[in-house]
Amino acid sequence: MKHLTTCVGAGVLAVSVSFAAAPAMADNYIVAVGASSNSLQGRSAAKFAEDLQARLGDAHTVEFYADGQLGDEKELLQKLRLGTVQFTLVSSIMTNVAPEFALFDMPFLVQSREHLKAIDAEIVQTDLAPKAEAAGLKVLSTWENGFRQITNNTRPINTPADLAGLKIRTPSSEWRVAMFKEWGANPTPMSFSEVFVALQTGTMDGQENPLTNITGANFQEVQKYLSMTGHVYSPAYLTTGLDTWNALPAEVSAAAAEVAGSVQDWALAEGETADNELVDKVKAAGVEVNVADKTAFIEASAPIYEAFAAQVDGGAELVSRAQALAK
Repeated sequence: MKHLTTCVGAGVLAVSVSFAAAPAMADNYIVAVGASSNSLQGRSAAKFAEDLQARLGDAHTVEFYADGQLGDEKELLQKLRLGTVQFTLVSSIMTNVAPEFALFDMPFLVQSREHLKAIDAEIVQTDLAPKAEAAGLKVLSTWENGFRQITNNTRPINTPADLAGLKIRTPSSEWRVAMFKEWGANPTPMSFSEVFVALQTGTMDGQENPLTNITGANFQEVQKYLSMTGHVYSPAYLTTGLDTWNALPAEVSAAAAEVAGSVQDWALAEGETADNELVDKVKAAGVEVNVADKTAFIEASAPIYEAFAAQVDGGAELVSRAQALAK
C-alpha cells in the first residue's frame, strides 16, 4: 500500500491511496507550503500533491506539508535551492527573487481570472520565469492566491484616508509596503503564521489578504471590519528548484507539468467560488463588511505605478502589456 502523506497542523494525517506494492527504493518528493492548510493555497498545493501521486503511481512517494511546518515562504525558497523540498507555492515575496514580479503588486492591475491566465501565458512564462531561473528557481505555473481585501479592528476602510495611522500587516514585499505607506497606513511585513496572534493581541490593527486566506486562518475571529477593496490580485507560483527540475526523471517532470496546468484551472475556479461564498462566512462571525471606494484608491495609487516604471527595468512596458491583455 502506498501513502500520500499529508501533514497539517501539529499532527500527521496519512491518506492512503491504493496502489500496487512499492519497490524497495521509491523516490520521494516533498510539496510544502507556508500557508494554512484550509486556505486556497494550501488546498491547491494538496491537490497538486494528490494528483501528482496518482499520476506517478507506486514508483514514487509524494509528501505534503502545510501550515508552515517546513518553514515560511522565504525558508521554503531556500529549501528549493538546496533540494530538500521539491515543490512549493510562492506568492508576494517572489518580488525578492526578481523585481519584475512586482508587476502583480500594482494596484488594480488584474481585472479578472481570465486576465490572469493571459498574463501568465504572455508575460510570466515568457518574461518573468526566466528571471526566476537566473536565481535558481523554476516557475511551473501561476495559480490563485486571490484578490486581496483589508480587515482591521478600528474602522471600515472606504477611502485611503481611513487607513491613516493604522498598523497593517503586509507580506515581505517592498511594493506592498510602499503601497500602504502611500495610502497613509503604517505597514509592517510579518510572516503569515504570526498574523493571527498579532491581530488578537493588538500588535497589528489589521491585515490584507484574499478571502480564502482570511477565513482559512480564521482572522474573522479577531477582526471587526472587512473592507472589500480588491486592491491587488496576487498569484501563487508553483515553483521548484532549477537544479531539482533539471535532475527529475522525464516521467516525473512531464507529470508535474501536466498536473500543474490542470490545478491552475481548478484553483482559479475555486477562487471565484470562494469570492461568492466567503463574505457570508465572515459576516456570520459578526464582522462588519463594506465595499470600498475603488476610484479613490485607484487615484491614490498613481505614484506606485510611477515608481515601478522608474525603478524596474522595462517596468512601464510590462504594465502596458499586462493592461492590454485585459481587452
